[in-house]
Amino acid sequence: MTRKNDLHPATIAAHGGSIGDDIVPKIAMATTYGRDTDYALFDPANIYGRDNSDITRQCEDVLAQLEKADAALLFPSGMAAIAAIFRALPSGATVVAQSGIYWGTTKWLRDFCSRRTVTLIEVDAADTAQLGAAISTHKPQITFIETPSNPWLKTVDIAQTAALTHAAGGLLVVDSTAATPILSQPLTLGADIVMHSATKAINGHSDVLSGVLATNAPNAPIWHAIAVDRHDAGAVINPFAAWLLLRGMRTLPLRVERMSATALAFATHFAAHQKIETVYYPGLPNHAGHAVAAQQMTGGFGCLLSVLVRGDAADALRVAGRLQLFARATSLGGVESLVEHRHTIEPHTGIPPNLLRLSIGIEHAGDLIADMEQALG
Repeated sequence: MTRKNDLHPATIAAHGGSIGDDIVPKIAMATTYGRDTDYALFDPANIYGRDNSDITRQCEDVLAQLEKADAALLFPSGMAAIAAIFRALPSGATVVAQSGIYWGTTKWLRDFCSRRTVTLIEVDAADTAQLGAAISTHKPQITFIETPSNPWLKTVDIAQTAALTHAAGGLLVVDSTAATPILSQPLTLGADIVMHSATKAINGHSDVLSGVLATNAPNAPIWHAIAVDRHDAGAVINPFAAWLLLRGMRTLPLRVERMSATALAFATHFAAHQKIETVYYPGLPNHAGHAVAAQQMTGGFGCLLSVLVRGDAADALRVAGRLQLFARATSLGGVESLVEHRHTIEPHTGIPPNLLRLSIGIEHAGDLIADMEQALG
């Protein structure tokens, strides 16, 4: 008999947690569960709705299969998942974190580490020598990387970072949101925990907030601490959100394949455009992290890319304002294409004022390219 983790991701996703005769998984909105006359639970797995939910466990099972993981835990957002990891650290611990990643992560880490007297070392993790020196010198309990990174699309060698971190006695956590479980499985490359903002491509329809952690070491002390923290702090996803997430995942492989192919065509078209200064996309052969990305990503390079429009903030905003098919909004990974002027959102983070971050959806590649052409004018 074929084991679930031996199946292709497309098959795992398409079945979407269906069990037996239930082609579409059931959803139960109960916050509490009954007991019999002897006060025994009707279902020992369900005591109280805080983190006892059949639909949530089904969703976690599918995510674990996609990640080639032994266990997965869902959270109400990606940041809630990240917070649970670092709350498991004792005061006085040390963290090495990649610089230039999603600003929400960086800001929260700086604030948290300051409050908890946790030493935070930020380093350009795409620079292997710099990363290796930071890990060997500071011996962090956790190394945290994001690959490909947002919005710079930097690529970090997961296997090498895992080896460096483990040699120093630490654990590697990888934010793989931009890659999705379809294009990369960091646990198979040596990572200890992989994290996703499932709000993005895993859901894919811009209608669910969710985060997920997965591991191949469910008996490790840190995983136990994370699970306890999730329960005690109440950082749980609601059943309807879990159901929507499962439904979205059924088309995840199809969406990621289409978005990745379109993003590559889009990036290639504008790589030498006279009104574009630079295109940041790991699928381009001249991208600094292309070789590493090609080694650890299979089937494509994701939907996320950034461009530097020639000129200043006004030029970039003018291009964003003229786009007709790209919605001007903050997020990524949905079926609709989005454009974001990062400097407007994060004016004090070093983001160039002429940078536009683009999330490529499932629209026709030619239509998106034509839309950008007319916007560039």
